[in-house]
Amino acid sequence: MIALAQRVRLARVEVDGAVVGAIGQGLLVFVCAEPADQPAQAARLVDKLLKLRVFADAAGRMNLSLRDIGGELLLVSQFTLAADTSSGNRPSYAGAAPAALGRALYDEVLRLARAAHPRVEAGVFGADMQVHLVNDGPVTLPLRV
Repeated sequence: MIALAQRVRLARVEVDGAVVGAIGQGLLVFVCAEPADQPAQAARLVDKLLKLRVFADAAGRMNLSLRDIGGELLLVSQFTLAADTSSGNRPSYAGAAPAALGRALYDEVLRLARAAHPRVEAGVFGADMQVHLVNDGPVTLPLRV
């Protein structure tokens, strides 16, 4: 799985003008499944996200996790993270999982995150979403599990 995690002060996702997920301080995470991914990758991603030490401690060092600060998590599916832009000007998305597998793995990430953390919001798989955020730092981290 590929993910892009952004430390945010706030973020929200809209579909057709309606807010479907919104958080305050925490992580906005774009999630992409690849064809060979299994539920084990979903579990590793959730574990990594909840333990990722990217929030400031009392000394101002990035030493605290989402759990440590009681932060919120917003998960958004994004198959374009698997884009291959190595040739030409039109990206290839052949590296992304087929839609049925992508949905199943995204749903698994969401299920595991909600079971492990008290405040988890989500976008809508496959929808045309508008994502609004205030990136804190900015801190943006690519992850592959």
